[in-house]
Amino acid sequence: MAEASVLNRQTERTDPSADQDNAKRRQIVEGARQIFMAQGFDAASMNEIARAAGVSKGTLYVYFQNKEQLFEAIVGHECREQGERIFALDPEEHDIEGVLMRLGLAFVEFLCRPARAPKLRTVIAIAERMPDLGRRFYETGPAFGLGQLTTYLNAQVAAGILAIDDCEIAAAQFLDSCVATLFKPILFNCGEVPTPERMAHVVNIAVRTFLAAYRVR
Repeated sequence: MAEASVLNRQTERTDPSADQDNAKRRQIVEGARQIFMAQGFDAASMNEIARAAGVSKGTLYVYFQNKEQLFEAIVGHECREQGERIFALDPEEHDIEGVLMRLGLAFVEFLCRPARAPKLRTVIAIAERMPDLGRRFYETGPAFGLGQLTTYLNAQVAAGILAIDDCEIAAAQFLDSCVATLFKPILFNCGEVPTPERMAHVVNIAVRTFLAAYRVR
């Protein structure tokens, strides 16, 4: 039985039809991304998404039942990217200033990408009538990142490096201060993407303020 299980897994990994399915799915998601960016969620139709993706409508429905699933696939990918890349924090790394600077810069750069704000506006716009989508976006994105940073800060408190009464609040304060003056103008479509120098300036202030408040003297 064990050998059969191993063979099955090997077949799954090398099955060309599985690779083709993944490629087709990515093709559809990219077509949907283009339509959502150009027209917004409400105006987008499955017909237009199929045309942009270069697939038939029948093929589109094999992979996604509706545009809600498509939109969730797009934002879900970005949430996972954020969690895996930006908030991969090692509790054993005690260079807190270095960790927070790297985290803050990566977080700001991610949020301030030109394509990021339109997706976030769409999530906010549809969250009231599709609360499950809004909840999943929050749990896999903002809440996950906050939890990762909270866990890291708790480890630094346990190591005697930081003195924090509520690490979740401190984590939220730090992340919010990193995007101060940077992200909201973009979100409301009244500002340009900040320069790397401006991002570094704001994050540096956020790190220094955090350490001044919480580092053990």
